[in-house]
Amino acid sequence: RAQSRAESSREGKGVTGERTGSKMNATTAARRATTCMAVKAKTKKQKRQQRHERQRRNIYGTEERPRLCVFRSNDHIYAQVIDDSKHDGKGHTLCAVSTLTPAIRKELDSGANIDAAAKVGEAVAEKCKALNIGTVVFDKGGFLYHGRVKAVAEAAREGGLVF
Repeated sequence: RAQSRAESSREGKGVTGERTGSKMNATTAARRATTCMAVKAKTKKQKRQQRHERQRRNIYGTEERPRLCVFRSNDHIYAQVIDDSKHDGKGHTLCAVSTLTPAIRKELDSGANIDAAAKVGEAVAEKCKALNIGTVVFDKGGFLYHGRVKAVAEAAREGGLVF
Protein backbone atom coordinates (compact mmCIF):
# COMPACT_ATOMS: atom_id res chain seq x y z
CA ARG A 1 0.00 0.00 0.00
CA ALA A 2 2.78 2.46 0.84
CA GLN A 3 4.35 1.96 -2.55
CA SER A 4 1.08 2.54 -4.40
CA ARG A 5 0.50 5.82 -2.49
CA ALA A 6 3.93 7.11 -3.49
CA GLU A 7 3.35 6.22 -7.13
CA SER A 8 -0.09 7.81 -7.24
CA SER A 9 1.14 11.02 -5.62
CA ARG A 10 3.92 11.31 -8.21
CA GLU A 11 1.53 10.84 -11.08
CA GLY A 12 -1.05 13.30 -9.77
CA LYS A 13 1.23 16.33 -9.52
CA GLY A 14 0.95 19.24 -11.93
CA VAL A 15 3.42 21.85 -13.21
CA THR A 16 4.48 23.23 -9.82
CA GLY A 17 4.30 20.04 -7.83
CA GLU A 18 0.69 20.55 -6.73
CA ARG A 19 -2.10 18.13 -7.50
CA THR A 20 -3.64 18.43 -10.95
CA GLY A 21 -7.09 18.58 -9.42
CA SER A 22 -6.40 22.15 -8.30
CA LYS A 23 -7.02 23.47 -11.84
CA MET A 24 -3.61 25.13 -12.15
CA ASN A 25 -2.37 25.76 -15.66
CA ALA A 26 1.09 26.92 -16.79
CA THR A 27 0.16 30.63 -16.58
CA THR A 28 -1.00 30.38 -12.99
CA ALA A 29 2.10 28.36 -12.12
CA ALA A 30 4.36 31.04 -13.65
CA ARG A 31 2.52 33.79 -11.80
CA ARG A 32 2.80 31.93 -8.52
CA ALA A 33 6.53 31.31 -9.09
CA THR A 34 7.17 35.08 -9.38
CA THR A 35 5.50 36.13 -6.15
CA CYS A 36 7.35 38.10 -3.49
CA MET A 37 8.73 35.00 -1.86
CA ALA A 38 10.38 33.75 -5.04
CA VAL A 39 11.87 37.07 -6.26
CA LYS A 40 15.45 37.72 -5.22
CA ALA A 41 15.87 40.84 -3.08
CA LYS A 42 17.41 43.79 -4.94
CA THR A 43 20.58 45.40 -3.71
CA LYS A 44 20.78 49.06 -2.67
CA LYS A 45 22.63 49.83 -5.89
CA GLN A 46 19.96 48.19 -8.04
CA LYS A 47 17.21 50.10 -6.23
CA ARG A 48 19.06 53.41 -6.73
CA GLN A 49 19.59 52.66 -10.42
CA GLN A 50 15.91 51.85 -10.80
CA ARG A 51 14.95 55.17 -9.13
CA HIS A 52 17.40 57.00 -11.40
CA GLU A 53 15.95 55.40 -14.54
CA ARG A 54 12.45 56.38 -13.40
CA GLN A 55 13.56 59.99 -12.76
CA ARG A 56 15.42 60.18 -16.08
CA ARG A 57 12.20 59.58 -18.00
CA ASN A 58 11.18 63.13 -17.01
CA ILE A 59 14.58 64.87 -16.79
CA TYR A 60 16.20 65.84 -20.09
CA GLY A 61 19.01 68.32 -20.63
CA THR A 62 18.97 70.58 -23.68
CA GLU A 63 21.52 72.97 -25.14
CA GLU A 64 19.82 75.95 -23.47
CA ARG A 65 19.18 74.12 -20.20
CA PRO A 66 21.56 71.18 -19.68
CA ARG A 67 21.29 68.56 -16.95
CA LEU A 68 23.40 68.83 -13.78
CA CYS A 69 23.92 65.19 -12.83
CA VAL A 70 25.28 64.23 -9.40
CA PHE A 71 26.80 60.88 -8.43
CA ARG A 72 27.78 60.06 -4.87
CA SER A 73 30.13 57.22 -3.98
CA ASN A 74 31.39 56.26 -0.55
CA ASP A 75 34.65 58.19 -1.03
CA HIS A 76 33.89 60.96 -3.54
CA ILE A 77 31.19 63.05 -5.21
CA TYR A 78 30.95 63.84 -8.91
CA ALA A 79 28.96 66.47 -10.83
CA GLN A 80 28.57 66.72 -14.60
CA VAL A 81 26.70 69.14 -16.83
CA ILE A 82 25.28 67.19 -19.77
CA ASP A 83 23.49 68.17 -22.99
CA ASP A 84 21.26 65.18 -23.77
CA SER A 85 20.16 66.47 -27.18
CA LYS A 86 23.50 65.59 -28.78
CA HIS A 87 24.85 62.20 -29.91
CA ASP A 88 21.39 60.72 -30.60
CA GLY A 89 20.14 61.30 -27.07
CA LYS A 90 23.16 59.72 -25.38
CA GLY A 91 24.40 63.11 -24.24
CA HIS A 92 27.49 65.26 -24.40
CA THR A 93 29.31 66.25 -21.22
CA LEU A 94 29.90 70.01 -21.24
CA CYS A 95 31.87 70.11 -17.98
CA ALA A 96 32.62 67.85 -15.05
CA VAL A 97 33.94 68.39 -11.53
CA SER A 98 34.58 65.95 -8.71
CA THR A 99 36.48 65.66 -5.46
CA LEU A 100 39.19 63.99 -7.57
CA THR A 101 39.76 67.19 -9.57
CA PRO A 102 43.32 68.31 -8.64
CA ALA A 103 42.33 71.90 -7.74
CA ILE A 104 39.67 70.70 -5.31
CA ARG A 105 41.48 67.64 -4.04
CA LYS A 106 44.40 69.51 -2.52
CA GLU A 107 42.01 71.71 -0.49
CA LEU A 108 40.19 68.74 1.08
CA ASP A 109 40.95 66.26 3.83
CA SER A 110 38.20 63.91 2.66
CA GLY A 111 36.12 63.72 -0.49
CA ALA A 112 33.20 62.15 1.32
CA ASN A 113 31.75 64.97 3.41
CA ILE A 114 29.41 67.93 3.00
CA ASP A 115 32.26 70.47 2.80
CA ALA A 116 33.74 68.60 -0.16
CA ALA A 117 30.35 68.44 -1.84
CA ALA A 118 29.88 72.18 -1.39
CA LYS A 119 33.28 72.82 -3.05
CA VAL A 120 32.21 70.65 -5.99
CA GLY A 121 28.96 72.63 -6.28
CA GLU A 122 30.83 75.95 -6.30
CA ALA A 123 33.33 74.69 -8.88
CA VAL A 124 30.64 73.38 -11.23
CA ALA A 125 28.82 76.74 -11.01
CA GLU A 126 32.05 78.57 -11.93
CA LYS A 127 32.63 76.28 -14.91
CA CYS A 128 29.04 76.78 -16.06
CA LYS A 129 29.45 80.56 -15.87
CA ALA A 130 32.56 80.26 -18.06
CA LEU A 131 30.48 78.31 -20.60
CA ASN A 132 27.60 80.88 -20.43
CA ILE A 133 25.23 78.36 -18.82
CA GLY A 134 22.82 80.04 -16.40
CA THR A 135 20.02 77.51 -15.94
CA VAL A 136 20.21 73.74 -15.54
CA VAL A 137 17.96 70.79 -14.72
CA PHE A 138 19.06 69.07 -11.50
CA ASP A 139 19.41 65.28 -11.66
CA LYS A 140 20.00 63.78 -8.23
CA GLY A 141 20.90 60.41 -9.71
CA GLY A 142 18.45 58.31 -7.73
CA PHE A 143 19.86 59.56 -4.42
CA LEU A 144 17.87 61.30 -1.71
CA TYR A 145 17.98 65.11 -1.82
CA HIS A 146 19.83 65.16 1.47
CA GLY A 147 23.36 65.51 2.80
CA ARG A 148 26.05 65.66 0.14
CA VAL A 149 23.66 65.77 -2.83
CA LYS A 150 21.81 68.69 -1.24
CA ALA A 151 25.13 70.43 -0.49
CA VAL A 152 26.14 70.26 -4.18
CA ALA A 153 22.77 71.70 -5.24
CA GLU A 154 22.79 74.54 -2.71
CA ALA A 155 26.40 75.50 -3.47
CA ALA A 156 25.65 75.50 -7.20
CA ARG A 157 22.66 77.78 -6.57
CA GLU A 158 24.80 80.12 -4.48
CA GLY A 159 27.35 80.10 -7.30
CA GLY A 160 24.73 81.47 -9.70
CA LEU A 161 23.07 78.46 -11.33
CA VAL A 162 19.29 78.59 -11.55
CA PHE A 163 17.22 75.43 -11.06
